[in-house]
Amino acid sequence: MRILAIDYGARSIGLAITDELQLIVRPLIAISSKKEGVERIRSICDEYDVETIVVGLPLRLDGTHGDAADRVTVFISELRGVIGVPIVTQDERLTTRAAEEMLRAQGVPWQKRREKIDAYAAAIILEDYLTSTRPSPNREEPQ
Repeated sequence: MRILAIDYGARSIGLAITDELQLIVRPLIAISSKKEGVERIRSICDEYDVETIVVGLPLRLDGTHGDAADRVTVFISELRGVIGVPIVTQDERLTTRAAEEMLRAQGVPWQKRREKIDAYAAAIILEDYLTSTRPSPNREEPQ
């Protein structure tokens, strides 16, 4: 089963997904129409056998909720009404900036970066989520 990540952006909804072993993350698509977003996400969940959805929560730098986080919370409510998959949030502060820098470093032209940035931001959100939920290899398990 796979995990799907969502970057709910101002212009589009970026999606990224894991492989079946949840080891590899790849940017999937950016949906430009928010009107069709929920239905398209439901379709992707069915197609890829998604077990969990991770939605990036755009907190302010001080960790508080602002207007953007409120919009994402409303979006999550819409998703929960249509999709029967567990939905969790992941702090997404500065992921769009990191995605922009990654694409720029790869030499991707500005117009292409604009098309891909939300999907790459979703991939960063998903990588952060996987890192935060995996046990640390240096941590001893209790006996």
